[in-house]
Amino acid sequence: MSGRILPRWQTAAVLLLALAAQAAAQGMFGGGSRGTPGPREVGVMTVSDENVPYTVTLPGRAVAYQETGIRPQVGGEVLEISYEPGQPVAQGEVLFRLDPETLSAALAAAEASVAGAEASLSSAQATVERYRRLEGSGVTSVDRSNAEVALAQAQAELKAAEAARDTAQLSLKRTEIVSPIQGIPDVAAVSVGDLVTANQSELLTTITQLDPIYVDVNESSARLLRNRERVQAGSLLVNGEAGTRVILETGEAYQGTGRLVSPGIAVSPTTGTVPIRLQFDNPDGMILPGQFLRVEMTVGTTRAVLIPQRATRRATDGTLTAFVARDGTAQQITLTESGSYRGSWIVTQGITAGEEVILDGLENLRSGAEIATVPVALDAQGVVRPAEAPEASPPAATAG
Repeated sequence: MSGRILPRWQTAAVLLLALAAQAAAQGMFGGGSRGTPGPREVGVMTVSDENVPYTVTLPGRAVAYQETGIRPQVGGEVLEISYEPGQPVAQGEVLFRLDPETLSAALAAAEASVAGAEASLSSAQATVERYRRLEGSGVTSVDRSNAEVALAQAQAELKAAEAARDTAQLSLKRTEIVSPIQGIPDVAAVSVGDLVTANQSELLTTITQLDPIYVDVNESSARLLRNRERVQAGSLLVNGEAGTRVILETGEAYQGTGRLVSPGIAVSPTTGTVPIRLQFDNPDGMILPGQFLRVEMTVGTTRAVLIPQRATRRATDGTLTAFVARDGTAQQITLTESGSYRGSWIVTQGITAGEEVILDGLENLRSGAEIATVPVALDAQGVVRPAEAPEASPPAATAG
């Protein structure tokens, strides 16, 4: 009857047969007509050794190229604040103006003292000249000597008056407080009408130069020693100055160029690291002092094999493994890496150039399993694509 309900065991048997048919249709089983398992199809890529940039990534922090605190060198009342906070100022540009009246009066008094000293000097010079002409005829040598002493004293008094005048001129000039460097000024700590004193401890403002800017990083002394050993062994080739690149907090690569300023000459006794200072162009002020950054330093190049990271597995003990195709079977190998480059491990041991590493079909793959290889490649997005077949050669021309 069409409405007959099958027993439960018959229903289970029907389901099992349906699943087996579906698995056979999807290629989970292959081989002969009797359903014997066949080779598993996997995607492979032939690896080769090449010169790979050896790059290390270090945490860093930005430091101002120059930063100076502004203090008054003379006292007085603040008459004017001549800058806008946050707007660039040039070296020598006026920032504050103090009341000059008291110092102007002091300068006038000093100039009057100079004039009096000059008159006294002229009188003393005239007396000496007259005594020299009259010596022996009414003027004794003692009188001449006394006149010469008075002349020397007048000369000294003139120099002292001139020094006091110059000091008064300098003090009056310092009522205009200028920026010693080019940079960005902070908000003023005083207001118009406030009284300030010479060389006070409180800052009037701070000027910070942002272009260029320093970035300080710390490198492990142990890694520096290992790299030196690799250079001596010839496995790491160093060509001139190390290339540097800054990665911002957003993950974006900064476009400014950098150079090494100080390679570091001491190891920190607490962290075991060596401080390194780099300098970067910062025309737009994108990097600010105190900002945390990452710096990628390309130390040199090393001869190694690049293995895509998606083809590898990392065990709980840190061991890095991958599968390669050898004699129609998948073989698991252990790799030794020295960093990463563009989504691939830089492998120095465990695999040789010309071997085929398995990229696709790794799920539930076991070492020793029979495989059928299909050439594949990774595109720019890291997606496995079928490898492009080589173009056929044009037919050779026949001799006439």
